[in-house]
Amino acid sequence: MPATLDSLLSRRDLRLRLLGGGPTDVPISWLHSSDLPDPTPFLAAGQALLTTGTQFGTGTAVSAERIDAYVARLADQGVVALGFGTEVVQAGTPDALVDACRAHGLPLFEVPYETSFIAVAQANAETVARDANARSGWALAAQRAISLAALRPDGLGATLAELSRQLECWVGLLDVSGRLDREFPPDGIPADERDQLQAEGARLLRGGQRASLPVSTAHGGFTLQTLGAGGHLDGVLAIATGSLDQAGREVVTAVIALAGLALQQNRELARARGLLRTGLLTMLSFGDSEVVETTSRELWGPLPAEPIRVAALDVADDRTDSVVDLLELWVQETPGQLFFAVDDALFLCVSANDTTPVERLTEQYGLHAGLSDGATFTSFARARAEAVQALDRSREGRAGIVEFGDLARDGVLAHLAHTGASEIARAFLAPLTDHDAASGTDLTRTVRTWLEQNCEYDRTAQALGVHRHTARARIEHAGRLLDRDLGLFATRADVWAAFVALPA
Repeated sequence: MPATLDSLLSRRDLRLRLLGGGPTDVPISWLHSSDLPDPTPFLAAGQALLTTGTQFGTGTAVSAERIDAYVARLADQGVVALGFGTEVVQAGTPDALVDACRAHGLPLFEVPYETSFIAVAQANAETVARDANARSGWALAAQRAISLAALRPDGLGATLAELSRQLECWVGLLDVSGRLDREFPPDGIPADERDQLQAEGARLLRGGQRASLPVSTAHGGFTLQTLGAGGHLDGVLAIATGSLDQAGREVVTAVIALAGLALQQNRELARARGLLRTGLLTMLSFGDSEVVETTSRELWGPLPAEPIRVAALDVADDRTDSVVDLLELWVQETPGQLFFAVDDALFLCVSANDTTPVERLTEQYGLHAGLSDGATFTSFARARAEAVQALDRSREGRAGIVEFGDLARDGVLAHLAHTGASEIARAFLAPLTDHDAASGTDLTRTVRTWLEQNCEYDRTAQALGVHRHTARARIEHAGRLLDRDLGLFATRADVWAAFVALPA
């Protein structure tokens, strides 16, 4: 029996008598004795007090108001029980003290003259020591049972199940995305608590640092503890208990260490899987999809159904592991919908009819991404190249997805502005731009306007606000400076390409 007022009252040799006032099953960490009018500066919450009532006076001098204020101070301090020693100062326990303890919910028990305060304190101390020894023994036994559970095939799951059994409470593991991965016992908490824990767990994981967080819900209290090293967290352990004593904390610490080790082993295995995925990506790029399909089916599930689309995404090195962990979860949840691998970028292969994984990942992590047109596995290399080209264009703007089809619809010449042709274009048009700068002419704008107006002099003159002969004379002058025949289509296309390739 733990050290409570009930345990003291059960000792027949102490001959204590309960006078009421409040619950008697609250633990008593220690017993003090004092007759000070206000002993609260020397007391802590969870302790009990013994007094002979000297501070109350005797006979008619006993003040009910003074006693009520005294008991109120004890209750506010967190004192859990009051013992009154009779026949020392007072003949029996004052009625005012009984009334005050009942009013403030403080358990009151009577200590007869024949029982010393030292005997009562010693009895409580023995119970506290016995309880501490029992809890230490329990902690050792629990840690031993948990260590044995960790040796089972599903070591992580068995460890958490054993922790739940030892603590007699619900235990859950949140994965790197904050989703509840496993729980013991299954479905042991309501849906609203599950949602709240997943939201708080995701917030801890986004912080990226080791942390512990108490969480209060409508149904009870939980403790969340991150797993893994700071900067690379592997998940969150959730325990449905408001507070743990020292023995309980030792058991949880052991589980955190074992779970961290298990998750680290899983990470090393994931690295090996990552190397295998990269090799399979290379094989797909060389057109050998049959071996990749067989291997993928055995390990992760079938490849996405044709037609497929390939996505290339930019992921910072310090975020790659967490992104890969999330993708591994998605592959497990929806086999046959996604294949991914890390090479010079992160590549995703998805069904052409469902690009949701690309969209979710891009939005969740704020990534630049390029997405190919539809393809078959025999044309995987082309799709991969398209994804890389689209990714290059995405890097020029805000994070998000750029589709290769959009680039193709812009035309070949529009792509020149995003290549290294700008310096060549600048040099090609230099005779015009240099002449305009030196002479104050407007040949460069005239040539561009002429090309935009389908090389029609009347429309060019109208757009520039000059006479058609002036427009024609400028075009002829520009041709001489460029040393090109602007009457030829090839020359006109070359000049227009130069204008397109120049930065805006």
